[in-house]
Amino acid sequence: MNAVSFSLVLAGVLLNAAAQLLLKAGTNRIGEFAFSLENLAPIGAKVATSPPILAGLACYAVSVVVWIMALSRVPVSVAYPMLSIGYVVNAIAAWALFGESLAMQKLVGIGFIVIGVFLVARS
Repeated sequence: MNAVSFSLVLAGVLLNAAAQLLLKAGTNRIGEFAFSLENLAPIGAKVATSPPILAGLACYAVSVVVWIMALSRVPVSVAYPMLSIGYVVNAIAAWALFGESLAMQKLVGIGFIVIGVFLVARS
């Protein structure tokens, strides 16, 4: 995989990870909720006007374009496993930004993911 292809794959993965983190930040601001007929309008309005949620959706939209560009250059059997990098990024960022736990079991899992992505990328 050349540098441009790798950059596109990595950008797609990081945009996707950023989208998840922004959606989480937005839902943290809104709080726990459930959609029902009674609260569909108020909760829908909160979701639709939340800057982090809107930014997260924008990241998703851009990531789709970048991902399509990446897939035009890289076999899907190589590109798709690279999405696992997003799990690593999100686990570390969730720990740093939201105080989520990062126990030894998760760290071992992250290690396996990194090794797997390295092996797939080298194939």
